[in-house]
Amino acid sequence: MPHLFSPLTIRSITLPNRIAVSPMCQYSCKDGLADEWHLVHLGSRAVGGAGLVMVEASGVEPRGRISPGDMGIWSNAHSAALEPVAAFIKQQRSVPAIQLAHAGRKASTYAPWLNRGTQIPLSEGGWQTIAPSPIPFNEADAPPREMTTADINQVVQAFKHAAELSRKAGFQVIEIHAAHGYLINEFLSPLTNHRQDAYGGSLENRARFLLEIVAAIRSVWPAELPLFVRISASDWADGGWTIDDSVQLARLLQPREVDLIDCSSGAVVPHAHIKTGPGYQVPFAEQVKRESGMMTGAVGMITEPDQANQIISSGKADIVLLAREMLRDPYWPLHAAKKLGAAQAPPVQYARAY
Repeated sequence: MPHLFSPLTIRSITLPNRIAVSPMCQYSCKDGLADEWHLVHLGSRAVGGAGLVMVEASGVEPRGRISPGDMGIWSNAHSAALEPVAAFIKQQRSVPAIQLAHAGRKASTYAPWLNRGTQIPLSEGGWQTIAPSPIPFNEADAPPREMTTADINQVVQAFKHAAELSRKAGFQVIEIHAAHGYLINEFLSPLTNHRQDAYGGSLENRARFLLEIVAAIRSVWPAELPLFVRISASDWADGGWTIDDSVQLARLLQPREVDLIDCSSGAVVPHAHIKTGPGYQVPFAEQVKRESGMMTGAVGMITEPDQANQIISSGKADIVLLAREMLRDPYWPLHAAKKLGAAQAPPVQYARAY
């Protein structure tokens, strides 16, 4: 069997293969609530054979959304709206996962097809953003409000409550979004965290916010269920977070019952110089895995079955997470199985086509 289609057991959960659907914002919610679009969008990827399907970045409080159209999970109504999504993913023998997020200073923006990257002014329904330090992402943005210790504690509790709601909705994996320049990443990076208190300065201090969120989630998330963290493994900018910092962070997370580091990169500052290309972020997952001993997920322009299989077979990562390729082809896992000669059965309703 190709390594890409070998099962992977993490705590009590077994992924039937090593292919995961990355969380991808759809900017299509009203008041943060999942609807028919999300059921069909995510359900079709489960039908397509992915071993794990992850719901997009879901704001743990209203001001934590990137845009007004973002997913949220801060009330029983949000949990109830996601129940059919999680249930359908399970019915297709896939593992339902959700990414919990807070956008920090990059919140309150228009959907990308309306005005990409532009912050919504308060006069048009935008909201005051928060961050570790009052530094805007773009010069034209309103500065975020520097968080107090009370704000930090409030957001930690919001992540904890979101984890409880995620369990209630039926999810089996939580991923904490600590990447792409959003709030947790803003605390981690020295480019965006200029605090002089216990949450700033050393790497251990800058990681404190994330570690408190991990502890809060683990206090309510069952011990038998996996917990992932997505990081930006490098800021791709001078004076910023580096891959060596990511290894050190992984070593802090492992004893705190984090199971897998999902290794993305960049997006904390607009002037980053990113060298892209097929599999360009895979070396981050490889180094974190090799030097920390933790399981990792590889992302970034992974498009071909042989490429994905080689990442797993060579031990560079434990899973691959596909985003844009899954938008182009929801049935990529089934097509990959056919190309690699794996015994991946399609749903019985589709069997005649295979």
